[in-house]
Amino acid sequence: MKVAVLQSNYIPWKGYFDMINSVDVFVIYDVVQYTKNDWRNRNQIIAGGRPTWLTIPVRQERLEQRINETRIADLRWAKKHWRTIEQSYSKSPGFAQFGNSIGDSLVGCANEPLLSSVNLKMINMLCGQMEIDTKIISSDEFDLPEDRVNRLVHICKELGAEEYVSGPAARVYLDEGRFHQEGLKVSWYEYAGYPEYAQRSEDYSHFVSVLDLLFCTGSNFRSFMKSF
Repeated sequence: MKVAVLQSNYIPWKGYFDMINSVDVFVIYDVVQYTKNDWRNRNQIIAGGRPTWLTIPVRQERLEQRINETRIADLRWAKKHWRTIEQSYSKSPGFAQFGNSIGDSLVGCANEPLLSSVNLKMINMLCGQMEIDTKIISSDEFDLPEDRVNRLVHICKELGAEEYVSGPAARVYLDEGRFHQEGLKVSWYEYAGYPEYAQRSEDYSHFVSVLDLLFCTGSNFRSFMKSF
């Protein structure tokens, strides 16, 4: 069994969903420190021909605040975000297929007080739209040790995993030997080599929300991902 463990992102990019689709269990790892100006509470879409940020306003009340403790500061964000998305993509090929479900889910998050809850709801909804059936669980369900690497090993052992799949950025700190001691294989998910699609951008960007892919390509979105 393959397991990946990753912090939640707001309406993540296609690579995030490719990683989910490549494993059997995906663990949302929001028991770690919230980082400001990161992907936790913001992402980009294409609006007006260029990447544009959509940011959920949050309260960072202390430096060591965890992602799953981070509260939303202004509950009016959801309608504003959907208005921008709708204006940007209403004439795109995939809007008729995905627009209602995405819009209803996004606006339905308006009263959620916690960032993690919003992210998890949107990730689950988008997995459903993309027919990704990977089991998604929260790291809150585990009694975790303090050490960062031991935490990941503990999660894998608890789930009965044989392989831990990690994003390439973790190469700088991940102790593969610790996994091997527990009989766990470590593999690295690579994001290079994505094909381009007909994006409404002056300068093409792969690193925008998966919404851009779904709206621009409709039911052909699988052709522009790697895990399908």
